[in-house]
Amino acid sequence: VMEFDPGSPIWLQLVSEFTRRIVVGQWSSGDKIPGVRELALDLKVNPNTVQRALAELDRQGLTRSERTTGRFITDDESVISHAREGLAEDAADTYARRAQGLGMSLTAARELLGRQWPTGNEGGTP
Repeated sequence: VMEFDPGSPIWLQLVSEFTRRIVVGQWSSGDKIPGVRELALDLKVNPNTVQRALAELDRQGLTRSERTTGRFITDDESVISHAREGLAEDAADTYARRAQGLGMSLTAARELLGRQWPTGNEGGTP
């Protein structure tokens, strides 16, 4: 069960979570995703909240709705790659602001990140 931050709208948190599922391949390109009601039950949220989050994914091009068959993940890998970059930029921004707030230099922040990076995962996803 997902834990929600009370300081942010749930639907926006769902957009982030669903985007994460897409960029890490939990929901693969071209796959049909669970329906609104199923997701709402699993996440213990209102179906309208899930629908709002999924409508945003449609707007961003990460998903597409087909009237009679459901909602599918985009086949456009460039859209998924762009979403991955966006999530990574958000994470980097948060890290940079926090490190600066602690008085760390850029060099020290980079070194810390390098120490935290899992060994053998230098390549990653482009």
